[in-house]
This record gives sequence, structure tokens and C-alpha cells, in this order.
Amino acid sequence: MEKEFTERELDRIIEMAWEDRTPFEAITFQFGISEQETIAIMRRQMKPRSFRMWRKRVQGRATKHAKLRGTGVNRFKCGRQRHISSNKISKR
Repeated sequence: MEKEFTERELDRIIEMAWEDRTPFEAITFQFGISEQETIAIMRRQMKPRSFRMWRKRVQGRATKHAKLRGTGVNRFKCGRQRHISSNKISKR
């Protein structure tokens, strides 16, 4: 069953997926969707060439997967970024 998101939520999911330091687990935590569901959203919302470029960029990137990150990184976001909790979008 596919979840319905507002345009604002979709924009935030895409923004988080593009950010190098935001792992897929953060998107799961905030929006309740898996990495595969995030990829499906990116595929639907982006132009084919942009999607391929994004996929190439994030595949195997340690910062996009919490388990691959170093032990010193224990947060989802930059310390200077505004507070983000559950489904509240604070950047806009």
C-alpha cells in the first residue's frame, strides 16, 4: 500500500534524499517509508536523467546508510540545521 504525501512532504523527502549527510534511515524515521519506497518516489518525481544521476551518486555512499557511517556520527542532521522531529517540517 502506497502512502500519500502532500506536495510539501514530497519536496522534503526529495530534499533529504539529495542531501549527502542525511541517511535513508532519517527519511524512514521522519516519514515512515523504506529506502526502496524513497527510491520509488525519486524515480516518479524526477526526470529520468536526474534520477540516474542521483542513483549513481548515492549508491554505496557511506553517509546515506547509518550502518556504513563511522562511529563518531550519531545524528541524522547537521548540528547547525533546525530541529526536525516526526513529520514536522521546520525548514520552510
